[in-house]
Amino acid sequence: MTEITQWEYRVQNLGSALKGPSDEEIQAVLDEWGEEGWEAFAVIQLSGTNKVRLVAKRLLNDRARRRRSLPG
Repeated sequence: MTEITQWEYRVQNLGSALKGPSDEEIQAVLDEWGEEGWEAFAVIQLSGTNKVRLVAKRLLNDRARRRRSLPG
């Protein structure tokens, strides 16, 4: 039987309504995420603001599954 690939996702907005994020700020976040195993797959300009939304994914491993199943 083939196992289904499962992902976990991460979303973060950068910038503000008045000022967008700098290239350095975006790069720092992406570098940090990359070290944690995240792969960014979308960068979205939020309409009506200077904010951008970064969306990333990584494989859902057994440790993350256990953490998610613990009561909050």
